[in-house]
Order: sequence, then C-alpha cells, then structure tokens
Amino acid sequence: MTEEYNFKCICSLTTKILDFPDGSLSTKSRKRPLQAARAVASYIARTEEDIHRSIIGKVLNRNRSNIYHYERTHKKYFSTSSLYRDTFNKVYRAYMDIDGTKEFFLDGNKMRTYLLNNGVSIVYNGDVTLEVKSGNAICKVKTSYFDFSNQLEKVKLALKNYHYSVKII
Repeated sequence: MTEEYNFKCICSLTTKILDFPDGSLSTKSRKRPLQAARAVASYIARTEEDIHRSIIGKVLNRNRSNIYHYERTHKKYFSTSSLYRDTFNKVYRAYMDIDGTKEFFLDGNKMRTYLLNNGVSIVYNGDVTLEVKSGNAICKVKTSYFDFSNQLEKVKLALKNYHYSVKII
C-alpha cells in the first residue's frame, strides 16, 4: 500500500465516523467540525502511520505547513477544545478497532510462502520487482511488465488483513 492510499483510508474512516460527505476533508470549508476532522486525520496519519506531510497536504488540498500546525497544536486543542477532543476520541477508537485486528509477518520466507499459496506467482527473471513489507519482514516478488498489475492486485487481496506496504522497484 502506498502512503497516499493509507491516508485516503484514514480520511474515509474519519468522514464515515463523523457523518461527513466523502471528500469533505479536502474542501475549502473552514467550519470548525471540518477543521477538527482534518487535524485529527492528519495527526493520526503522522503518529500512527508515519505518512509524510506533503502527502497529507496533497490529499487534504492544503499546504504541508498546515500539517506541522496540526501536530504542534494537538495537545493544546485536546486539553481545551471539547469539539476536537470528542472528534479525536471517536476517530482514534475506530482507527484502533480496525487497525488492531490486522496482523503482520515476522519472517520474509513465511510471507513469501503465504503469498505463493494465495495465488501470487513469481517470475525469476522478471522485469519488475514488488517489495512487500509487513512488520520487519520483507519479501521481493519479481514479475513481468505485462503481469505486474495483476500480481499487485493479488498481493493486495492476499494481504487485506495484514499491515503491509508495497514498493515497485
């Protein structure tokens, strides 16, 4: 998974939990509930997923300096603003409920075996390499240019209940 995709999932969770329309976090609205939701989604993305500020800014249609502001003011807003505190607690609980159910691999060989058993195929003289990372385990899946999108989809499907990231090398 890419950082952008992960952050979009956090934004989707935030809007769903708070009953906002999809995509409302990236609008130019300055209503306080939306501002709090943006700050909460950004803070969770930075602290829990270590998503880069420029990616968060791009998805939220904001400058990355806003993300610095959200991080710096989290403690202050959490202690003084009931709107921000309630928003953060709702979204963070929902995030942890979903995130806590996901697993990760401890060994790259076990992950490789798991992927092979779930339909992912490896071409030993492939043109493209997918580097799959889950926990401390890393598995490289070689594939051809023609089949790499199919293999990427198979990896996503096989690892839907796991924490993972994929880099295309």
